[in-house]
Amino acid sequence: MIAKDLRVSVRSVERWRRAWREGGMEALRSAGPANSPTVTDAQFAVLEEELAKGPVAHGFEDQRWTLARVQNGFRRRLRLSLSVATVWRLLKRHGWSWQAPARRALERDEHAVELWKREVWPRVKASRRPRVRRR
Repeated sequence: MIAKDLRVSVRSVERWRRAWREGGMEALRSAGPANSPTVTDAQFAVLEEELAKGPVAHGFEDQRWTLARVQNGFRRRLRLSLSVATVWRLLKRHGWSWQAPARRALERDEHAVELWKREVWPRVKASRRPRVRRR
């Protein structure tokens, strides 16, 4: 009856009752959401110190931190295995944001880009359906 009223399984009610008998009301206190990250503020501070050193200091060829690279840092430095989505949520929660490069690539050929925009893009952009002439 209780399980039906609470819309939970009978097993959950039995588990809660056993916990209450063994530990009282304190045993029923929530431990928080099951999906909350297990990274403490102290651990994240260690990771931020590593991020501040930059990707090159960690053996990467360029100056971009990707989620996969940060995930790798969690695994190597803190011995924590987190999903990429969890890494993103942690970074966002601590004020980190996605950043675009501040300048263009040195190899960029502006003349070739303008030529492509003027000559190639109109052909690519054109409709795929054959034109039907109306009378």
